[in-house]
Amino acid sequence: MARISVRGVVQGVGFRPFVYRPAREHGLMGWVRNTSGNVEIEVEGNEEAVGNFLTDLEAKAPPMARIEKVEATFHPVKGYTQFQIWESLSREGQYQLVSPDIATCDDCKKEIFSPTDRRFRYPFTNCTNCGPRFTIIEDIPYDRPKTTMHKFDICPRCQQEYADPLDRRFHAQPNACPQCGPSLELLDGDGNPVDCRDGITAASDLLKAGKILAVKGLGGFHLACDATSEEAINALRARKRRLSKPLAVMIATIKEIKKHCLVSPEERKLLESPQCPIVLLRWKHGSSNISPAVAPNLNYLGVMLPYTPLHHLLLTETGLPLVMTSGNLSEEPIAKDNDEALRRLSGIADYFLLHNRDIFARYDDSVYIVEGMPQAVRRARGYAPYPIFLPFRSKQILACGAELKNTFCLTKDEHAFLSQHIGDMENEETLDHFENTIKLYEKLFRIEPEIIAYDMHPEYLATKYALQAGSGQGLSLVPVQHHHAHIVSCLVENKVEGPVIGVAFDGTGYGTDGTIWGGEFLLADWRSFQRVGHLEYVPLPGGEAAIKKPYRMALSYLYSLLGEDFTLDGLPVSKLNPTELEIIKQQLKRGVNCPLTSSAGRLFDAVSALAGVRGEIDYEAQAAIELEMLTPDEVPESESYPFSIVEHQGVRVVKLGGLFLAIVQEVKNQVTASVISLKFHHTVAQIIVEMCRLMAREAGVTQVVLSGGVFQNRLLLKLAIAALQREGFSVLTHHLVPCNDGGISLGQAVVAHFSSK
Repeated sequence: MARISVRGVVQGVGFRPFVYRPAREHGLMGWVRNTSGNVEIEVEGNEEAVGNFLTDLEAKAPPMARIEKVEATFHPVKGYTQFQIWESLSREGQYQLVSPDIATCDDCKKEIFSPTDRRFRYPFTNCTNCGPRFTIIEDIPYDRPKTTMHKFDICPRCQQEYADPLDRRFHAQPNACPQCGPSLELLDGDGNPVDCRDGITAASDLLKAGKILAVKGLGGFHLACDATSEEAINALRARKRRLSKPLAVMIATIKEIKKHCLVSPEERKLLESPQCPIVLLRWKHGSSNISPAVAPNLNYLGVMLPYTPLHHLLLTETGLPLVMTSGNLSEEPIAKDNDEALRRLSGIADYFLLHNRDIFARYDDSVYIVEGMPQAVRRARGYAPYPIFLPFRSKQILACGAELKNTFCLTKDEHAFLSQHIGDMENEETLDHFENTIKLYEKLFRIEPEIIAYDMHPEYLATKYALQAGSGQGLSLVPVQHHHAHIVSCLVENKVEGPVIGVAFDGTGYGTDGTIWGGEFLLADWRSFQRVGHLEYVPLPGGEAAIKKPYRMALSYLYSLLGEDFTLDGLPVSKLNPTELEIIKQQLKRGVNCPLTSSAGRLFDAVSALAGVRGEIDYEAQAAIELEMLTPDEVPESESYPFSIVEHQGVRVVKLGGLFLAIVQEVKNQVTASVISLKFHHTVAQIIVEMCRLMAREAGVTQVVLSGGVFQNRLLLKLAIAALQREGFSVLTHHLVPCNDGGISLGQAVVAHFSSK
């Protein structure tokens, strides 16, 4: 008799009926069951049959199963006379990996569009191969009574499917049909029911008429409108207070997507994957009827396929590409409950398409790009809470992440449970979402943190939470420098310990010297780091104001590096209000509210403003993004601007005066912003290579890690990798977790583990 333990994502993915089938095929007797920690199996039969069964367990597992470990021990036979699926067993302290939500499978899609099927046009159709998982789970083991489906009494026909091991809906916990499952309701903007025979048809008619709908999905609400209507999009932007930040678009099929965007085979594979993320695709502006107002001044369009039956039905019924953006006001968490949505979105949506299946965990859409391999920009639906596997056994740690694009990370054993995207920690609602999601992860994965890691910035809400929670519970508290965490997050996802040369380029990170870092060259490993170099410090005039008004950064670089008497004649910044110009000049001269920064993000902002691309922003990194968008698809060889590297107090500093003097001259000579952008990007890549060359010569390290939000810039990433590889460096980049602050918490957890030994 073989006693088998299977760990991984093996619950909620049809694993027990899968086990049942090969056991029967090989003539084996015994049983299979879920527990709080694994799937347990006992089988009896001849030695060859048991061996073939063990081979099948891993080789033929269900498509959404992710097997981490199979362990088998052999014992005397017990005399089983049949093979059975036993009830789940709850064990104190054990935990099981939880499946993310899964996009609608082909079999379920066929059913909802088949007029003879009993689930025809039913928007909550699912099976063991698709549908909600993480968003409805209240606790483990994953059984219906421990999900938000417990309030729906299953009908006899659905129960028959649910109980049949040979049916694809065997133990599909959200299994339902129009007779026994969740239902839709259409309400007007005041919360009154709309009299209609069919909510999907009525909602589709409203979308075609230019209305804005709040649509309840898997992990929360979308705000939807016609993506071809500039009027509808502008109304949505005004109400949502999202003036120009790009909006995601849902398009019915790959064939339709190709009418609007270029799609590589790798991008198609990602779009059609069970995770079904938003993918940033090269936009065919000239041949697209999607309004430019969806993503102003950008060359990429964020596109996703429908991933629930409700979305499939809406897209088919409307026959339009639809904007599908998070159901919130700017910087607030996505709304998930009906009453909450009616309260928070009443000033945005004209109508509400609701359903009565409760959402337990908020869940934004994931966002990816493909540059050779998929790279996460935002990791949420379809990916979280699947863990990042650690190359060591970790203590139980809570890492609280950063202020912007926050995620937290909980570690236990070889698992790092990186949360779904939480958002910018700038209000009480997001803090509540953060705290509630931590409690959910601690409960699901049976984690009791002994260490809390946090960012060094004293004003971050996540830092304040960590200090309060840690001191209140008497836990060890470990501060982790922001850019060290960036580098370590990339190291650990690549399973490399270091030391490496870490290039951390981003907007803001609190430095050990009390200044604002962001253009850093580190020698780093999992435990510690040494700051070997950085971009030249310049003042940040007005603090936060300089981030929102890049022209302030342009003035800071010009006056700080080229002298306070530098003339602005012939430059775009010369057209600013003379009073404000004088105030900024005096502010810089006297050092009033002018913290020093080495930020690469602010450098990009300054060049964008100086070249006349973007002087003020209304979303993060807008100036840098629009500067990048000016460069051609095929990047030609280009000259670079001058810069120098000097040593100051044992640290190398990249001096940028020559760069700004050259750009000033080109602007005055009316060189186009696209030429300036291309030369500037080449220059930044050369800065990276030259600094890495100097560091490698001294430290003997030839592996480079690129991390930080600036490396979301596809052009810079491509140029830097190519230039480094030409010099003989091996380069590590992010794929599983974002290079932006969404990956910070993973790095914090790893540093805390090793620094607390």
